[in-house]
Amino acid sequence: MQTVADRPEAPNAFRNDLGAIFVSLELSRSTWLITSLSPDGGEKMSKHSVPAGDIYALLARFSEFKQKAFARTGKSFPIIVIQEAGLDGFWIHRVLQNEGIESHVVDPASIATSRRRRRAKTDRIDGEALLRTLLAYKRGEPRVCAMVKAPTPEEEDRRRLCRERKILIAERVKHVNRIKGLLFCQGVSGYKPLRRDRRQRLDELRTGDGRLLPKHLKAQIGRELARLELLLEQIKAVEAERDALFAAAKAPAPAPGPAAMLLNIKGIGPEFAAILWSEGLFRHFETTHSLYTPFLSICKHWKLIFRIFATRATFARDRVGDALVV
Repeated sequence: MQTVADRPEAPNAFRNDLGAIFVSLELSRSTWLITSLSPDGGEKMSKHSVPAGDIYALLARFSEFKQKAFARTGKSFPIIVIQEAGLDGFWIHRVLQNEGIESHVVDPASIATSRRRRRAKTDRIDGEALLRTLLAYKRGEPRVCAMVKAPTPEEEDRRRLCRERKILIAERVKHVNRIKGLLFCQGVSGYKPLRRDRRQRLDELRTGDGRLLPKHLKAQIGRELARLELLLEQIKAVEAERDALFAAAKAPAPAPGPAAMLLNIKGIGPEFAAILWSEGLFRHFETTHSLYTPFLSICKHWKLIFRIFATRATFARDRVGDALVV
C-alpha cells in the first residue's frame, strides 16, 4: 500500500514573526526610496518614495506603516530602520533615534554580494538587499554585516581638524610641486618654496642659460607663492585649534583622557595622537579584532607602521637582553 509522505512546508523567504516593521532607506540627492516589510503583510515588500531631505514626509510614511499594521493585526509594532553610511552622514539616524525609532547604519562594503556574474544595481534592488540584511542581522546570524557606530555631534565635529589639515597638506604639496616643475623647465633646481626667504630667492634665480626668469613665468610663480602662503596660514590656524583642543583635554581631571594618555607616549606626536583620538578611540572596543580594525582603515601605510613598531619592539627586547647579561 502506497503511503504519501507529508510534504514539508516551503520555507518562507522572510521571517515576519519578529514583531516589528522593517524598513530600509536608499538615499539619493533627489529622492529617498523606502522599502518596508510589515507583519502579516506577506512576503511582498512595499516601496515608497519621498523627496530627499523631507524628514517630515519620512516620519509621516512611518506613521502610515504603523497604522496599516495595526488595522491588520490589532497590534502596535515598532519600526526598525537601516541605511547605508554615505554622503548624508548621521543626521537622519539621529532624528530617527530622537523619535524613538530603532535605527542602524551599515557599512555598505560589508554586505555580501554574489560574485558569479555582474549584477544589476538599482535603488529598488539595493533596498531589498538592505532589508534582507537587516532581517538576518536581527535574527542574530553571524558575520552578516558590519554596523557603524554613529559618533556624537561633538565627536564628529572633532574630526574636522585632522581631516581639514590632511586636505591642506595635500594642496600644499601640489603647489610646491607645481612651482618646482615650472622652474625645472627653465633649468632651475634646488629652489625650496617653503623657506621663509622664498620671494627673495625667487628674485635671484637665473635660468640654466644665465637669463633672468621670464616676466610672465615669474608672475605666475608669485601667484603660486601667494596661494601657498595662504595655505601655510590656514595650516597654522588648524594646528593651533588642534593644540588648544589637546590643552583642554590635558586639564587636571580625576582620570586622564585618551588624548592626554596618547601624548605621554614617546614617538607619538600631536597629529598622530589627534587622528587616533578622533578617528579610532572615540568608540568602545569589545574584542582585539574590533581594536585594530579601525586603525587599519585610518592608517594608509599600515604595513610600514607595523614594520616600524616591530623594529622598535626588537630593539627594546635586545636592550633588555643586554641589560640582563650585564
